[in-house]
Amino acid sequence: MPQMSPIGWLSLFIIFSITFILFSMMNYYLTIPKSPKSKILSKNLIKSMNWKW
Repeated sequence: MPQMSPIGWLSLFIIFSITFILFSMMNYYLTIPKSPKSKILSKNLIKSMNWKW
């Protein structure tokens, strides 16, 4: 099995690093955060469930 030159290892490292960074960025920016409106709605629903004597 032939050995790889240092330039080959460097190019492999750069390619894998770029793909890892791109994958991480896509994963971070494609997630949709929950809106704070849902928290307000849930608080109102919980308050409306209380018994009024």
